[in-house]
Amino acid sequence: MNGLVHIDDAPQPVLRVRGLRIGFRSEGTVTPAVDGVDLDVKPGELVALLGESGSGKTVTARAIMGIQDSAAVVTADELRLGDVDLRALDEEGMRRLRGVRMSMVLQDALSALNPVLTIGDQIGEVVRVHRKTTRRQARAKAIELLDLVGISSPASRVDDYPHQFSGGMRQRILIAMAIALEPELLIADEPTTALDVTVQAQILRLLHRLRRQLNMGVLLITHDIGVVTEVADRVVVMRHGEVVEAGDADDVFTSPRELYTRQLLDSAPHPAPARVLNSGTGSETVLEVEGVRRTFRTGPVLARRTVNAVDGVDLVLRRGETLGIVGESGSGKSTLARMIVGLESVDEGSVTYRGADITRRSRGRRRPSQPGIQMVFQDPYASLDPRMRVKDIVAEPLAASRTGKAGDRRDRVAELLELVGMKSDMMYRFPHQFSGGQRQRIGIARSLMRDPDILVCDEPVSALDVTIQAQVVDLLVELQERLGVSILFISHDLSVVRNLAHRVLVMYRGECVETGDVDQIFDRPQHEYTRTLLDSIPPLTRADRGRLVLAG
Repeated sequence: MNGLVHIDDAPQPVLRVRGLRIGFRSEGTVTPAVDGVDLDVKPGELVALLGESGSGKTVTARAIMGIQDSAAVVTADELRLGDVDLRALDEEGMRRLRGVRMSMVLQDALSALNPVLTIGDQIGEVVRVHRKTTRRQARAKAIELLDLVGISSPASRVDDYPHQFSGGMRQRILIAMAIALEPELLIADEPTTALDVTVQAQILRLLHRLRRQLNMGVLLITHDIGVVTEVADRVVVMRHGEVVEAGDADDVFTSPRELYTRQLLDSAPHPAPARVLNSGTGSETVLEVEGVRRTFRTGPVLARRTVNAVDGVDLVLRRGETLGIVGESGSGKSTLARMIVGLESVDEGSVTYRGADITRRSRGRRRPSQPGIQMVFQDPYASLDPRMRVKDIVAEPLAASRTGKAGDRRDRVAELLELVGMKSDMMYRFPHQFSGGQRQRIGIARSLMRDPDILVCDEPVSALDVTIQAQVVDLLVELQERLGVSILFISHDLSVVRNLAHRVLVMYRGECVETGDVDQIFDRPQHEYTRTLLDSIPPLTRADRGRLVLAG
């Protein structure tokens, strides 16, 4: 077991669910969302609820917590937390249980934390509401919990606000709030999805340590197969609101019974150059960046400090090549991309596109649009205007520059939608009528409207399920093969980068610490930080489990 927790049969699970059904009421009818879910979580055990978006994972978790949507209709043959029948409790009864005997960690820590309250007040509130302690006692407990979850100098940071912490630290704060009263059950909903591999490894180690220390059952909701491979004792696989397979994690991963489970496991990105079709050996340089620097002033007016977001980075991109840019949050990846596209100005250095200097120097004033360089954004939900139809979204780059007639633009939209694997008649729909993967395809189609030479892709698959990730990566490879576009692919998912990139640039604290061919970076890294990143990649097989949670 590589030192991981071994769970013997327990006489009574912390959580027992049988025949859970959830529907949503609308216009007099109930649309089923979850149909007949069974699962158990034992003390000290981590059960992974695995599946794609829309499979019913989060809906199931929220029903267990009693925080479902008002339109939800929830029934169950059995729904018990230890010796308590949750079906028999009213809202007041559920409120007394939440935070005390069961807690939930949400995915987006920045949205879940109140920006106008200190973290000490927010953690202390949980203690004060349920334990009727004084403010001084609650503050002392908050400091103790911050120390428990690994926040350094907790006494000096307890009065800081959420925006003063990194994403990984904010996630630790949410976990501190959730375990404040030592619950029997912790439900963690995608707690590592938006985090870098190094921070993800820290959160996994924290959850592993806490469940052992508190003998706490954990229900982990995720679509990240690498995370499940690393930490799960048992796995429940969901699809379309139903459980398609459940069992011991070793059995599910080594001998999956169901076709869908095998397809899901096969979709996980493996750190091997399997999807790169184009050799990327063209000698024509389309983009050259030399010594670019960008600084920001931050903090209160009387205590301003300067942050070097990008500090002297060089790169060269050739035609038909994919350059992967990797590094943790705050390393300067996205700022570098925005300087190349022209959304951020450059303090020093130059950006040269096809021999012409296109550097934007003046802050507060954008440079003229550069059709040859287009950007694909991270969030396919936020980057598309919900009030516009797809035909107008995709055609917007031409409409804004008053290029072509309306009919010609519509024909071009149809052509591009077909190119990215969608039907042309979908152009008359709105963004909310599409899945996340389809929305990202629409974003890619929009970026191709002006026939660019370069696509700058900023974390384009980090918000997507593994099966959809694979589809989008394959689409980018196919487009590169057909159109000869060059790609700057920014990501914290190193497995995806190795699938796609010809060369890799590693950034750390605004600087380029290493660059080279993809095989050299992954197989023979020279810099210590690069080795740390690679060591943080979740394991591919169950034989390697424990490498992350037992490290450090």
